[in-house]
Amino acid sequence: MFPLRDHNPSRQTPYVVYALMAANIGVFLSYIWLGPVQANLVFLHWGLIPAAITEGLQTHTFLTSMFLHGGIMHLGGNMLFLWIFGDNMEEEFGHLGFLLFYLAGGLAAGVAQYAAAPLSTVPMVGASGAIAAVMGGYLLLFPKARVDILIFLIFIIRILPVPAWLMLGLWFGLQVGAGAVAAADAGGVAYWAHAGGFLAGLALTLPLWMLRGGPAYWARNHGHPPHPEVTYRRTSVPRAGRRR
Repeated sequence: MFPLRDHNPSRQTPYVVYALMAANIGVFLSYIWLGPVQANLVFLHWGLIPAAITEGLQTHTFLTSMFLHGGIMHLGGNMLFLWIFGDNMEEEFGHLGFLLFYLAGGLAAGVAQYAAAPLSTVPMVGASGAIAAVMGGYLLLFPKARVDILIFLIFIIRILPVPAWLMLGLWFGLQVGAGAVAAADAGGVAYWAHAGGFLAGLALTLPLWMLRGGPAYWARNHGHPPHPEVTYRRTSVPRAGRRR
């Protein structure tokens, strides 16, 4: 299950989303060509290492780690999620408000991962905690906005529109479930940063949701965005199979 786009158009240019994407891509390009040894040195100096934080060192990495990525797939996946869900949240919060929301969500995600394994020596890098906050806020404001997801079922590939609450709820559940069984101090995916960022996004968006009317806001639009949703032409995706 992989999101491709939503049906929730933004009515303004998401300048902050564009700037964040440019910053993440630019930082990645600045070190990835140096090779794995030098890239690892970048992660050790600018990535979030919980053991260093415990010793009172490198506290700046709560911020800098948000702009580092371990590889092109890591970067690409994060930027896709930011592109899909970020424009609507920027419209709701305003440009400066969204930037502060994004950074606060990323900081909360770092704190969550640190709390899960304060003695870990594995650097944590990536924007996914901050983007998880964007997803949490999106769930609260637009629970029934349609999101097109790409589904792989053995040899069948399909694009399926689902409500945001289903896609985002499943994603959050997977992070919590995986975090519960995976060692938090091991390398790999920072599940608790994802879960912490998501919950922080919900909490940070709650005042805005209440200002919009809370449950009455949902009732007015039945959980859908307060403006017409985009209708895409049906996309033909080839079915993988054997040739005769």
